[in-house]
Amino acid sequence: MNATPEADWLNLLIGLLQGAQLQLLRVLDALGLARHMHGQPAWPWAHRLSGENLLIDLGQARSLAWTLVCVGVAVLLLLVALVWRRPRWYLLALVPMLLIVAPWPHANVVLVPATPTSFQASPTGFAAASIAQGRVLYAQHCVSCHGADGKGEGPLAASLAMWPPNLTGPLLWRRADGDLLWRVLHGTATMPGFGGALDAADAWALIDYMKAQGAGQSLRALGHWPQPVGLPDMAVRCGAQAPRSLAHWRGQRVRVVAGTVAPSEDPRLVTVQLLPPASDAAGVTADCVADSPAAWEALALIAGTDQLAGMQLIADRDGWLRVRGLPGQPGWSDDDLLCRSDSPPAASAKGAVLPLDGLGALIARMDAEPVRFVKGGFIH
Repeated sequence: MNATPEADWLNLLIGLLQGAQLQLLRVLDALGLARHMHGQPAWPWAHRLSGENLLIDLGQARSLAWTLVCVGVAVLLLLVALVWRRPRWYLLALVPMLLIVAPWPHANVVLVPATPTSFQASPTGFAAASIAQGRVLYAQHCVSCHGADGKGEGPLAASLAMWPPNLTGPLLWRRADGDLLWRVLHGTATMPGFGGALDAADAWALIDYMKAQGAGQSLRALGHWPQPVGLPDMAVRCGAQAPRSLAHWRGQRVRVVAGTVAPSEDPRLVTVQLLPPASDAAGVTADCVADSPAAWEALALIAGTDQLAGMQLIADRDGWLRVRGLPGQPGWSDDDLLCRSDSPPAASAKGAVLPLDGLGALIARMDAEPVRFVKGGFIH
């Protein structure tokens, strides 16, 4: 999203659209009025509100914002009329006037087709084990059409009426995760559904793998991650403590160092040493260690490389992968920030003096420029 003066209020508007629909679905579910599908409440209507078109047509976005203000004032007048009897009829007369003068936006801009799973969220946590499961399923069901690299050039692609979409582009990030789930299980106009062969858990794993694969292919082609990708969750052992999920440190910056050489600790980061498959963890001296082969494969996939050893990957406080350090590089530079944000710097970081060391400068920039992107028409 561009760093424009409209960004703040537009983010708020789109966030309100999402929050209102989610709360409505929760209320319907609590009242027993929403059926369940794949273990989560199903959206009962054929359309939903979307913010993606509002980013393109700011005029319609402003119309919607003012319309919501008018509707809000009309509701407030109705509430006041209930308790304040003397001017009741004057207040009630203002309500239809407000609704008439409100600049209602075009329905085809605000409303988009919905599926029953549009508001469903993945239960996997983008875990390395889920990505590994998705890799197997992709090889079984998808590679013949979408190709091993996801670019839509599989051995059967040329025989289809329409070439499969390129999964390494922005397609997976533009659509809501729940809509992706629906398309995998129930198909599209050009792709059959796999609901007979896959259950919802399989479909979520497949989506995780396709995201990881798309991130790696984009990094290979462009040299950066054009769409945000999360740090895969994995089991981490710290000293003699029981293994914990990497998501336990959400809210802190996390650095994953791949290889057998113990990394130096840094108080600004939670450092995790990721061991390669079949390595011996007995002599490892790092404070926190992950030794899952699935985690190694997942990070190699996202980093777009077969040579993961020695690489460092840093995620911000929200869990987005932002920085990659190549094996053997002498220091950090601005070029290592591979996931950049067009958002305005955070207010708390304006005027701050960046540390002199390269890593400190990258950390300060990550904190000052949080990732904000639109998925399925909503700001994340």
